[in-house]
Amino acid sequence: MDPSRDNPFLRFATYWWGLGTLLIFAVLVAVVWLFNRSEPTSLEDAAAVPRYETRKKIEAAQVASLSQEEIQKAIPAAAAALLASKPVAIEKPEQIVPGSATAKKIAEAPAVDTTAMDAAPAADEPIDPAVMELGKASYMICSACHGMEGQGGIGPPLAGSEWVAGPISNLIKIQLRGLVGGITVKGVEYNIPGGMAALAYQTDDQVAAVLTYVRNSFGNKASAVKPDQVAALRSEVGKPQVKREELVKP
Repeated sequence: MDPSRDNPFLRFATYWWGLGTLLIFAVLVAVVWLFNRSEPTSLEDAAAVPRYETRKKIEAAQVASLSQEEIQKAIPAAAAALLASKPVAIEKPEQIVPGSATAKKIAEAPAVDTTAMDAAPAADEPIDPAVMELGKASYMICSACHGMEGQGGIGPPLAGSEWVAGPISNLIKIQLRGLVGGITVKGVEYNIPGGMAALAYQTDDQVAAVLTYVRNSFGNKASAVKPDQVAALRSEVGKPQVKREELVKP
C-alpha cells in the first residue's frame, strides 16, 4: 500500500462498517429463524392430522346421538342381560387342542369309504370356468410353497404330479389335514420339515375349486372336484396330518 494514501480514519471507518454489516446480517438471520421456527413434521404426523379430524367428527356425532346419561342408564340392563346369558357349547374340529380327549376321539374315528369318490368321471368332463377362476384366486396361498406355475419350491411340484391327477380323496385329505413325512413325486422324494399345514378353514366350494384348478392347470388334466365330495370328508378335519401310507396309491 502506498503510505502517502494510507488514511487511518478511512481504515477505522471501513472496519466498523464491515463489522456493522455482519452484525446486521446476523440479526436478520436470527429474526427469520425466530419467526419460522416450528417443530419438524414427519410423514406420520402429517398422516395423523386427518385421523384426528375424523375422530373429532365421530365423537361429536356420538355425543349428539347418544348422551352420557343415556349410556349410564343402559349399562345396568346390558350387564344384567350378559350375566343371564348362558354359554353354548360349540365344537369346531379345526380349533381342537392337539392331544386332548376330543382330538384322540377324532383321530380314532373310522375312515370314510372313498371308493366311489375315487372312481371319478372322465377327465374330458367340461369344467366350469367360474370354478377355475375361484380356484385360481385360492391358489395364491398354495403358490407360496408350490410355485406360481406349480413348479415346486418349498413344497413338491404340482405340474405333472401323479398325486394331483390321481384319486380325488388324496387331495381333499391333504387339504383338510395337511401332510407330513416323505412323499415321492415324479421319482423324487420330498420331505419338508413340519410338513404341510391344514387349510380346513376354506369352504367346501373353495377347496373343490382350488383342487379342480390344480388338476386342470400346469399341464395337468383330470376330473373336477365337487363340493359334496369335500363335504363327505369333513370328518377328517381335526385329525393329525395325513401320511403317505394313509393315501390311495395313484
